[in-house]
Parts: sequence; structure tokens; C-alpha cells
Amino acid sequence: MGTTPSLLFRKLLPEVPRGSPLTTQWLSERGLAAQQVARLADSGWLTRLGRGIYLLPGDQLDRDAALARLAAETPGLHVAGKTALSWRGVRHNLAVKERLVLWGDRPGALPNWFTSSFPATYQATHLFDPVMPPDLSLGPLPAGRADVPVSGPERAILELLSDVGKRQGLEEARHLVEAARSLRLDVLEALLRHLKRIKVARLAHTFADELDLPWKSLARAASERLGGGSRWVAKTRTGERLNLKRPK
Repeated sequence: MGTTPSLLFRKLLPEVPRGSPLTTQWLSERGLAAQQVARLADSGWLTRLGRGIYLLPGDQLDRDAALARLAAETPGLHVAGKTALSWRGVRHNLAVKERLVLWGDRPGALPNWFTSSFPATYQATHLFDPVMPPDLSLGPLPAGRADVPVSGPERAILELLSDVGKRQGLEEARHLVEAARSLRLDVLEALLRHLKRIKVARLAHTFADELDLPWKSLARAASERLGGGSRWVAKTRTGERLNLKRPK
């Protein structure tokens, strides 16, 4: 007599991580074919989140487990910018439920099963040249999951400045740059050497110079290296005007 899908699943239950999205592939590797998984969902043994993604009934989707699943499927996906700064203790105003800022290597959209539980934005903005080590200032939180990469504060600051004029206000960015007082200068210098966006370099220099931060000379060197016209001018989506001068 063949083993029923429900019996197979009951045997599997002890190793199913609670709150984690379960893929058809993960279940298949443990003996359940795609048709059997579909039958389990139809009979209430699994909750279907999206195509090929399931959750145990009654479980609440865990944010970091969901991020780990996205990171496993999306090249370069990591927690970035303002969210990374907040997770590493650099905050200005606390929102009740902020949108997660996620970056990756390829354009695309986040799946509905994720954003319906965790409002988030995703972008594939390439701030750095292709020879930069991809894990520079990138890694898990000290007490976090090893499979959830988060920008270090040095990288997150530059990602934050890239978002100014898009989703990020200028004044809040200034406050966050000022609050990030424990940046590793050697790491920041390495990132700035690989930076290829004039706007980010000039904003970094402008803020660092105005706030008299210890890395203002590093930002100045990056801005001078990237060159460009005497002024970089743009109007932001929020109506603010960016008028960034080239260092003299």
C-alpha cells in the first residue's frame, strides 16, 4: 500500500521551520511531489501563499525567514539604505511600520506573498563598479540570521544618499548621516573608491563638510575623482531642489 501525502507530511512536520515559507522544491527534496503538495494545500495541510510557496496553517510568516527565501532566489538581494541603518541602530524618526528597503542585482518585483505581509520597496541600482567585492560592507546582523544580508552602516549611508530625491527626503538623510558616528573609515574609503554615482559622492561630501564629519576628506576625494560639471542640479519628487556643487 502506498504512503499517502498526508502521512508523508506528518512525518516531515518535526523538521518544518515554523513561520518559514516552504517551496515546492524544498518539499520535493523531502519526498513530496508537486501534485502531492497541491493536494495537501487543497485539503488544508498547507496554506498556499503564492505560486510554489506555502506556509503551515495557523503560522504567521516570519519576516527574516521570508527575507532569507527571497535572498536565496534573488541575486544580490539585501536589506539596504534606511532600513539597514535602522536595523544597525542608526535612526531618526521611528515609524509605526516602515517600508523595508531592499536592493538587489537585477530589476524585478517582490512577490505579493511577501509584500502583503511586509510592505517593501525593491530596486536594482548599481552604485559601485563591477570590480568591487560584492560583500564589501555587507553581512548578517550580529544576532541575526546568517542568510539575511544587511548593508553595513558605511554602505547603507551611500544607498540612503542614492535614494534622496526618490523615496528619501533630504533633511532626514542629513540627520541620519549625522547620527552615523561610528563608521569604519577604511571600509568607507574602499566603498568610495568604487562609487560611480556623482550625485551620491557630492551629497556625501556636502553633508560631511557641513557636519564636519571625520570622513569629509574621503568624500571630497571621491567627488573630485568622479568629476562632472560645476553643479549637479535636480528637482526631487517631493519638490526639494538639489544643487550640489563640485568641490573647489
